[in-house]
Amino acid sequence: MLQKIKSPYWPLHLMLLPGVLLVLVFSYGPLFGIVIAFQRFLPAKGFFDSQWIGLDNFRYVLDLPDSSRILWNTVIIAFFKIVVGFIVPVVVSLLLNEVRKEMFKRSIQTMIYLPHFLSWIILGGILIDILSPSSGIVNQFLVWFGIEPIYFLGDNAWFRPVLVLSDVWKEFGFNTIVYLAALTSINPSLYEAAIVDGAGRWKQTLHITLPGMMPIIVLTLTLSLGNVLNAGFDQVFNLYSPQVYETGDIIDTFVYRIGLVDAQYGVATAVGLFKSVVSLVFISASYYLAYRLANYRIF
Repeated sequence: MLQKIKSPYWPLHLMLLPGVLLVLVFSYGPLFGIVIAFQRFLPAKGFFDSQWIGLDNFRYVLDLPDSSRILWNTVIIAFFKIVVGFIVPVVVSLLLNEVRKEMFKRSIQTMIYLPHFLSWIILGGILIDILSPSSGIVNQFLVWFGIEPIYFLGDNAWFRPVLVLSDVWKEFGFNTIVYLAALTSINPSLYEAAIVDGAGRWKQTLHITLPGMMPIIVLTLTLSLGNVLNAGFDQVFNLYSPQVYETGDIIDTFVYRIGLVDAQYGVATAVGLFKSVVSLVFISASYYLAYRLANYRIF
C-alpha cells in the first residue's frame, strides 16, 4: 500500500484533481436539474414540492408556432458554420504550408490567430460599428460604388451570412494550428520521391498532403458533427434583434428568453434536454460513421 502511495505517477493524478472537480461540480452536479423539465417548477417550492406534470412541457414547446422555425434556424446556421469553418482552415493551412519565407508565414499566422482570443462581446461591438447602415465602413465602401446601404444586422436575408462569415473569421486562424501540426507529421521523403517522379506542387498536395491530413480531418469532422444544434449563443445574442428573429433566433436564445426573461423554467429545461439528447445521438452516429468509413476509432 505504501509503495502505491509513493508511485511516481501520483503528482500527475493530483494535477488531474482540479479538472475532475470542475467536471463534477459544473457538468455532473447540475444533471439533477433535469427533473425541472417534467415539473411546473416554482423556485419558491424547489425540486421536491413543485408539481409533476410529465411531458406537458415538451408538448407545450412542440405546439408553439415558432418551434419549427427556431429548430430550422439552428440547424441551418450550425450546418454552414461547420462546413465553411472546416473548408477555410484546411485551405489556409495548405496555402501557409507553401510559404517559404518563415517571417512572412509567422506574421500571417499571428494576425489570423488573434480574433480567436477576443470575446463575442468585443467582436459584436466591432461588427455593429463596421456594418452600421449609416456610418459603417462596409456601407460607406458600397456607397462609393453606387450601391444602396445594407442593414446587415437588421435584414433577414443578410443576417445568417453575417453570422457564418464572422464566426469563420474569428475561428479559422486558430483551427489552422491543428492542420499545420498534421502537416509536420508527413514524412518529407514522400515529397522527395514525388519530385523524382516528376510530380508538381498540385499533385504533391493531392496525393501526399491531403491523404496525410486525412486522419485529423476525419477527427475534426467527427467532433464538429456533435455541434449540429450549437449555433453559437454568444455570437447570436450579441448581434441579433427582434427584427431578425425570423432567421436568427436559435434554440439557445429561445431558451434564454423563455427561461430567464419569462421565468418559464420547466419549458426552458425541456428545450435544453431535447437539444442535449439530439446532440448525443448525432455525435454517437458520427463516431460510428467515422469508424465505418475511415476506420477511425477511439481507444
